[in-house]
Amino acid sequence: MTNKKTSDGKRNFLSIFYEELSRSSLTIIVLSVISGFVMGGILVILTAPEVYKAFGTSFVSGLSTSWNIVAKTYSSLFLGAIGNPARIAEALGSGDRALILKAFTPFLESLVVTTPYLFTGVAVAMGFRAGLFNIGAEGQVLVGAIAAGWAGWSFTGLSPWIHVPLAMLIGALAGGLWGFVPGFLKVKTGAHEVITTIMMNYVAYYLIYYLIAAPLRDPNEVTPKTPWVLESAHLFRFFPDPIRFHFGFFIALMVAILAWYILFKTTWGYELRTVGLNPNASRYAGMNITVVTIAAMALSGAIAGMAGASEILGVTWRQSQALATGYGFDSIALALLAQNHPLGVILTALLFGFLRSGSRVMQLSAGTPVYIINILQAFIILFIAAPAIIRTIFRLKQPAAKEAPLPISLSEKKS
Repeated sequence: MTNKKTSDGKRNFLSIFYEELSRSSLTIIVLSVISGFVMGGILVILTAPEVYKAFGTSFVSGLSTSWNIVAKTYSSLFLGAIGNPARIAEALGSGDRALILKAFTPFLESLVVTTPYLFTGVAVAMGFRAGLFNIGAEGQVLVGAIAAGWAGWSFTGLSPWIHVPLAMLIGALAGGLWGFVPGFLKVKTGAHEVITTIMMNYVAYYLIYYLIAAPLRDPNEVTPKTPWVLESAHLFRFFPDPIRFHFGFFIALMVAILAWYILFKTTWGYELRTVGLNPNASRYAGMNITVVTIAAMALSGAIAGMAGASEILGVTWRQSQALATGYGFDSIALALLAQNHPLGVILTALLFGFLRSGSRVMQLSAGTPVYIINILQAFIILFIAAPAIIRTIFRLKQPAAKEAPLPISLSEKKS
């Protein structure tokens, strides 16, 4: 009798655990990432000519070739993003600093690529939390970069303790201005922020093309480029060249943590989230929708501007007319994958950064084009946007319905 009760209790516990796990949004995210990699592997197989030749020989040969191609693609991606575990272990065992740095170079380079993703992901997530679709992060990154670069070469005789924060601040202010304009137009004219932020991207592109071609052009260069940022404005690099890992990564981490604190631990953050959930109820509760909207867009733009500032102060040290970074557009998918949570952005930024960094080695070693990474990201976002697909494939339970939180004053009135 006791054994039966224990068995029933254990079975009930496991069933309850499974139900809770299947309803978890984290489960959906993890399974979406796994499914994205599976779909990417299938695409690699379908587009490899040697697979069709192998299947023409025999079915077993075709399966073996398919597995080898996918394994080589993803192992190359891993090695390019993380490094070779055997070499890392060997380097650590030797105690040779040069060998250790060389072994960890892929991992550190992935963190360099992750840094702007962290900034832009948090920026877009902040906008989404306020119910605003900031599609202009790309333009905000660019103006933040050129403004920080200008501060980096224009101000001379400053200590790095002053010059670096000043240049980062100017980059943030430029990005904030680029976000302020769509926010102001939305509340004053009703112009939709999707349209205005996209248009602001084009304004940023061609304004910077003009600035680099004429007013800010280095006269000593044949092709249009800005002057070099002064050494006093360089973000601190932890290791000698060619390792580019810099202090901007930790600034981005601090920004993500600060954004989480603002959103979930402050009154203004509560107002911002409430406005995003229900503007009409927020207005009835006495919240200033105009101020929250403009401030949210400006803050989102400022954080994106810091991404551009960190790139020019920590990585490139100058700006050329090769402007397309892609970080601003990828950040939309990144924020959605993180469910617009600043701490979740840390994880998704690492995922996107490591994929982008490892794709270069993948293309050289496996011959798989780097564009497969964009397709992987697209599949992942497709599954995130349509969780019913994942729930159907993996037979997961439907999530319980949740009521939207009431604004403070409304809940007080209700009580």
